[in-house]
Amino acid sequence: MAQRMRLKLRTVFVLYFLVSLLGLVYALMQLGQRCDCTEHDLPYERTISRLRGELHKLQEDIHKIESSPQAQKPKSSLPTIYVITPTYARLVQKAELTRLSQSLLHVPALHWILVEDAAQKTTLVSNLLRNSGLSYTHLHMPTAPQRKLHEGDPNWLKPRGVEQRNEGLRWLREDRRALPGGVSEQGVVYFADDDNTYSLQLFQEMRSTQKVSVWPVGLVGAMKYESPTVKAGKVVGFHTGWRPSRPFPIDMAGFAVSLRLLLTHPDTCFDGDAPQGFLESSLLQGLVTMDELEPRADNCTKVLVWHTRTEKPKLKREEALQAQGLGSDPAVEV
Repeated sequence: MAQRMRLKLRTVFVLYFLVSLLGLVYALMQLGQRCDCTEHDLPYERTISRLRGELHKLQEDIHKIESSPQAQKPKSSLPTIYVITPTYARLVQKAELTRLSQSLLHVPALHWILVEDAAQKTTLVSNLLRNSGLSYTHLHMPTAPQRKLHEGDPNWLKPRGVEQRNEGLRWLREDRRALPGGVSEQGVVYFADDDNTYSLQLFQEMRSTQKVSVWPVGLVGAMKYESPTVKAGKVVGFHTGWRPSRPFPIDMAGFAVSLRLLLTHPDTCFDGDAPQGFLESSLLQGLVTMDELEPRADNCTKVLVWHTRTEKPKLKREEALQAQGLGSDPAVEV
């Protein structure tokens, strides 16, 4: 039906073009002839009047086609994927967010919730989101001073992004509040850090999440990959090299949660005081049991997300030039 409508609309435009061209050719022919009497005006005026009538009819046909229900763009029936991403200011921030945003741009029915670790929204992130072409919500929530990593601290020393992910959950629970009777919008919530690499297939895999879906994560935990172990379609354990006895020894990039499940558990969130490696478990323990996990990516045999990190830039030459007053223009956003 939609294809026939497009074909009809294309035909109407072609006819409109031909009629307009005919009028132009006729007018040019008349300009090339001498006319000292009024008898030539009559056929000219009749032709113009006829062309105007045909043009008016074509415009009416175009309006009818464009306003018909078949021509309206159908609303997507896909469950929305809500991607919560914590981010913080650093030299590679814009590069990381640009790469992630352009991956997300290829995913239909997606809403990006970007939460800055800052006292207020920054111009850099605001401009990037505005130009991204994505449906988004821009939030900010600073990390408590006692939970901040200091220069030289290893990444694993303290959990990162806790306040920002919880702020994203707070927004979802307020903006997508469950209706009476526990009914709520279908959707999926995924926690996507801005320094990972994501296959587009991953978002297809998580779209049908009923409670909590899981899959492998590559290049994480000092291993080639970590993954749930699946037998007969059920998760029975985890392939991990560090503390496999944790309730859910899984990386943040390795699971997605049903929006309905989160809305019906309004107090479940990430515990910033959880022991090292237990941050994911602090959320999942309040939502699901291991038996209820839904393995994806061919029963957790395919790696579709990688825990990559951009190398911290070395700026020795930049620093040397700055010492001479020749450093890069600070007004140029990187």
